[in-house]
Amino acid sequence: MLTVQTLNSAPTAAKPLMEGAQKKFGMVPNLLGVLANAPAVLEGYLTLSGIFDKTSFTPLERQVVLMTSNFTNNCDYCMAAHTTIADMQNLDRSVIDAIRDDTPIADDKLEALRLLTADVVASRGYPKAATIEAFISAGYKPEQVLEIIMGVALKVMSNYTNHVAETPVDAAFSANSWRKKGKSAA
Repeated sequence: MLTVQTLNSAPTAAKPLMEGAQKKFGMVPNLLGVLANAPAVLEGYLTLSGIFDKTSFTPLERQVVLMTSNFTNNCDYCMAAHTTIADMQNLDRSVIDAIRDDTPIADDKLEALRLLTADVVASRGYPKAATIEAFISAGYKPEQVLEIIMGVALKVMSNYTNHVAETPVDAAFSANSWRKKGKSAA
């Protein structure tokens, strides 16, 4: 149904965005190739991603939000991609592995972030008051709940796209392939 577009096959409006990704990453990830089928969606995804990088969260905290969303939404593609990105950023692999393995993060503050993010995703935006209170008690600010929602929105775009398109994991991410325990292959 949705194909992975290349720089040669993509709609004209998507080509500059894909060229930018090529320059930034040294490749055009398959997710972006799928999003290129709808150039405005590709632009929206890239724009929101850039804005999410400007939140008050550290790079590791941003990956906790993104990886937890990926895990909760069962997105094999994004789990592999974001694990690779975390490795490239030299982020604490024990935190990433805890999310991948669905085990608590040893750092209490990051665990509160993981739990609230998972609650936001699983409840479709109706997290428990106690989970929000635990997040704030861990040292976060109330306005950072909104930043979690932004990260979740970003991942809804990519996770759902990957589900619909059955996006193949790029060779660059394959070393970090992932499948949720108990989830059978499609």
